[in-house]
Amino acid sequence: MFELLGIAPQALFGQLAVGLINGAFYAMLSLGLAVIFGMLNVINFTHGAQYMVGAFVAWMLLTLLNIPFWVALVVAPIVVGAFGVVLERLVLKRIYHLDHLYGFLLTFGLALMIEGVFQVRWGSSGQPYPNPWPGGNDLGFMFLPNYRAFVVSAALVVCLATWYAIERTRLGGYLRAATENPTLVRAFGINVPRLITLTYGLGVGLAALAGVLAAPIYQVSPLMGTNLVLIVFAVVVIGGMGSIMGSIVTGFGLGVVEGLTKVFYPQASSTVIFVIMAIVLLVKPAGLFGQTK
Repeated sequence: MFELLGIAPQALFGQLAVGLINGAFYAMLSLGLAVIFGMLNVINFTHGAQYMVGAFVAWMLLTLLNIPFWVALVVAPIVVGAFGVVLERLVLKRIYHLDHLYGFLLTFGLALMIEGVFQVRWGSSGQPYPNPWPGGNDLGFMFLPNYRAFVVSAALVVCLATWYAIERTRLGGYLRAATENPTLVRAFGINVPRLITLTYGLGVGLAALAGVLAAPIYQVSPLMGTNLVLIVFAVVVIGGMGSIMGSIVTGFGLGVVEGLTKVFYPQASSTVIFVIMAIVLLVKPAGLFGQTK
């Protein structure tokens, strides 16, 4: 059996696949964060909790109503996105004129409250979710499970579609213009507050969609977002706060880097992303795709 750099190809490509899958979740979550920060100027620390709620809604749809995964994949993000709309209207709109720190502290408190409610009701242990697409393909050098290949493909499609909608469509142009000069945009008859509310709902829906996709791979747990949100914030910082394409490229890239680190130096796999973040902040404080104001 041949080896690549002293590593068995099954182990190397297996970790690359794991890195791509983790990168898919990093990209989707950091994309939602970038959309919310770029458009609303709010550091949404509840993003991890909203990711967890998406997974739990899919799990409850299955266990309580016997609704299959593929239906939950559409329904759960809409339900959680609607919750985000209510949250934005009742709470977040009151802090837009304040410093970023207020938004960070408020959403951090909200995240603790949401996760606390789920922990009290379901405990800290995970709930299993069946694999909706079992089986896989033998590629010769590795076995690729069907569902994991679907997750990477779906994440790519969602990320690129979101980027296109914001950067290349008229609606995206209104969104970007509303963040720069809301008074001027209102003069064209556009309802800016409604635009901002829907943008927040979109960001929350993206987090919930990632949670539903994650449910069959990881156990559905109240703490599943807590374990991920710090890494996702690091991804956003490295890509550039508010940069849509930066979040997508950096999310997938750092997932692969993390996977390769597990092969060549496993001791550093849990810290390599934060080491990269520190280096990027020293060399390019605005992030790899960010713009210095």
